[in-house]
Amino acid sequence: MSAQQPSPAVADAPSPVRPRLDGDGTTGAPGGDAPAPGKTDASVWRVVGDPLVAATREGVLSGSRVAVKDVFAVAGHAIGMGNPAWLRGAPVEPAHSATVRALLRAGADVTGIAQTDELAYGLSGHNSHYGTPPNPAAPGRVPGGSSSGPASAVALGLADIGLGTDTAGSTRVPASYCGLYSLRPTHGLAPDTGQTGLAPSFDTPSWITRTPRLLDRVTDILLPRQPAQPIERWILATDLFALVDPSLRLPLQDAAHAWADRLAVPLQPRESTCAAHLEEWAEAVGVVQAVEMWQVHGSWLQAHPEAVSPAVAHAVAAGENMPAEYLAWARDTLSQARIALAELIPPGTALVQPAAPTAAPPSGPAGAGLALRTATVRLICAASAAGLPVLTMPGVRSPAGPVGLSLLAAAGSDRALTAAFAPHVAAPRHGSP
Repeated sequence: MSAQQPSPAVADAPSPVRPRLDGDGTTGAPGGDAPAPGKTDASVWRVVGDPLVAATREGVLSGSRVAVKDVFAVAGHAIGMGNPAWLRGAPVEPAHSATVRALLRAGADVTGIAQTDELAYGLSGHNSHYGTPPNPAAPGRVPGGSSSGPASAVALGLADIGLGTDTAGSTRVPASYCGLYSLRPTHGLAPDTGQTGLAPSFDTPSWITRTPRLLDRVTDILLPRQPAQPIERWILATDLFALVDPSLRLPLQDAAHAWADRLAVPLQPRESTCAAHLEEWAEAVGVVQAVEMWQVHGSWLQAHPEAVSPAVAHAVAAGENMPAEYLAWARDTLSQARIALAELIPPGTALVQPAAPTAAPPSGPAGAGLALRTATVRLICAASAAGLPVLTMPGVRSPAGPVGLSLLAAAGSDRALTAAFAPHVAAPRHGSP
């Protein structure tokens, strides 16, 4: 399925999700009242407690529960990386990762260590060893990956905060598919100590919640305080909306207008933003990611050739013999992307685009096609290429499930993105997410 071809799964007109800013724990996504599976569901959790790790003190996140993607160190537990062989050889971690420690100090409890796509590589949420976590917003469809377990746990109401990572959409896509909020911060801004990576040039901790108020609180805890110009203008990237399923184009633009009206932010349509460059940028991201995946995981893969699913093994191995001139071209292309996007999105501006080209595909092989992955990476590659912050929020309900919107902003504008919602949100109540 290409991004330009209508999908039977999203036939008929999707309806915009009413912008919700009251911090009531809902997203307006379909299936929000669906019963959650057992709290020990092995497709969601690798290990879970009540809680697994209690908060170290009272704080602004007291009462909140965290699902930690299985790439972060949690003291007393090994990092599993979504692979049983990796887990068997992994040492028990003596200390928490920097992000886990910060959340515990802010009053949050760690409910459990949540599953990830194998080696944190993937956009669907499918894991050949542990299964596919459920998506209650779109039953029978994938939750998105590779931060699949945290997103599923938050969508199911089993956690309030999903601590994940985003390399090339690994939190943005789950947020879109599950009707949630997420922030991919500026690359290098969030601490990554105690985190096992995939491709360091793109990896960043990220977080996912059911409400924008909690998203803002987590951002306040995990990112350094630094001045940022308020977001005072949105650009509607009409050329990027043209890359989604045709049945979603106008409804998603209507949803963007509804959000802008709700937040009292001027929204200026622009026919030409960066769509003409996305194929080249996506290729460059793929080249650098492949090389770095091999550098990070290649020796382990060679020692465990049968332990990894063929698709993931192939993706890692693709970086082993990358021609030097091709890698140089890719890095130069990424430099050019950063320059172009800095000009397109100056401080104080956010670019509004679809978070994914379709709603979540069905679980199973039919939903894991190369065409959909290619279309998704092309649509979302700009932020990864330039290391930009992205806030993803609910957009529309299609018959197949939610499809989100994303706001891209200038590097360092993370707090301005989440704070844009704050004036419209009731004052926080201690202990409530």
